[in-house]
Amino acid sequence: MVKARNLLNWAKRETGRGIGRMRGVALLALPLALTACGGDNVRDLMAHATAPCPNVGIISDAADLTRFRQGSQADLTALVVNASISGFQAKCDYAPKRDGLVVTLTPNFTAERGPASAGPTADIPYMVAVVGDNDQVLSRAAYTLRVEFPPNVAKVTSRGEEISITLAGTPAEAARRNVLIGFVLSPDELAANRRRGPR
Repeated sequence: MVKARNLLNWAKRETGRGIGRMRGVALLALPLALTACGGDNVRDLMAHATAPCPNVGIISDAADLTRFRQGSQADLTALVVNASISGFQAKCDYAPKRDGLVVTLTPNFTAERGPASAGPTADIPYMVAVVGDNDQVLSRAAYTLRVEFPPNVAKVTSRGEEISITLAGTPAEAARRNVLIGFVLSPDELAANRRRGPR
């Protein structure tokens, strides 16, 4: 995981390299496909073509959440919950009439209950943002993951809800955007993550 700005720069470089490599393969394969198929089959092939995906990533500064009891100092006895975004599953499809892309995203989490936890559940806020050119945030939505800790279990893994995001524009324009996942942090929590660095 890297910081959001570095993630965007890296994603653009890697995407450009991938497109360059794939372009030659696609141009060579297309005449063979057209030769092998009749006109109706070509339309079927295009209808079932795999949609491109935007760059999806985790913001390193917001990949961890260490929450302490409100009003307490940041020490272990005041720890309520410690959570991390451990990964995600993402898939892409064309929007109706190919007017953009639909990204389906499911984040994964690990959470550890602290000594100051008030009960067997913890509500963990996270967000998904769509970022365009020049790191401009185009949209942002907040979600809450409710984690349940069984008796005598301090650490669990959990899956967030399946999120569907529609990216408007042509498929090529939509694929140039970036979809970023992170926790919703207080200024103090964000500052602590930046001091510590990625885990």
